[in-house]
This record gives sequence, C-alpha cells and structure tokens, in this order.
Amino acid sequence: MPAAYLISESQVTDQALMDEYAEKAGPSVAAYGGELVAATTNVAHMDGMSKPPRIVIIRFESMEKAKEWYNCPEYQAVLPMRFRASNSSVYFVEGVE
Repeated sequence: MPAAYLISESQVTDQALMDEYAEKAGPSVAAYGGELVAATTNVAHMDGMSKPPRIVIIRFESMEKAKEWYNCPEYQAVLPMRFRASNSSVYFVEGVE
C-alpha cells in the first residue's frame, strides 16, 4: 500500500491564529502516524500557475490513514481555525509503490 501525502498551499492572513492552529493540530497528526515533511515559505516557483506563498507536506502511511486523520474529531475541532487564519487548499495525493 503506497504512502499518501497531504499537500497544503496557503496564504496566511493571521499568523498568531495559524500558530495556535498548528500547535493544536500537530498532536492529532502524530496520533494518526503523520510525519511533517515540509512547512515553508521558501518555494522555488519554476513554471506553471501562480506560486503559493506557503507549502506544507505531511506523509501518512496510506490514503485511508490520511483521510481518517482529516475526519477525526480531534482535527475537525481545530480545522475552523485554519479557515479563519488562511486562504488555503489541501490535497491528498497517493505516492508510488
């Protein structure tokens, strides 16, 4: 079963609230086996559509585990904070075996 990756593109509009969100969301990520791979504003935009201001990548053991985390009560309780703190998109992509 291939790993799955959460990829988040965001423009933070309230850094203090985003910091609080990250602090509260982090334990739920770890509880579901998620591993932070990248969280940066240092994005080298080479071509294509617009450059996202911030990228976060989290690795999960499977797509099922990633979705289980996203839908868990612990994360759903803090998710509205991300919506208020940023303009963002989140994707889950399956890795290759």
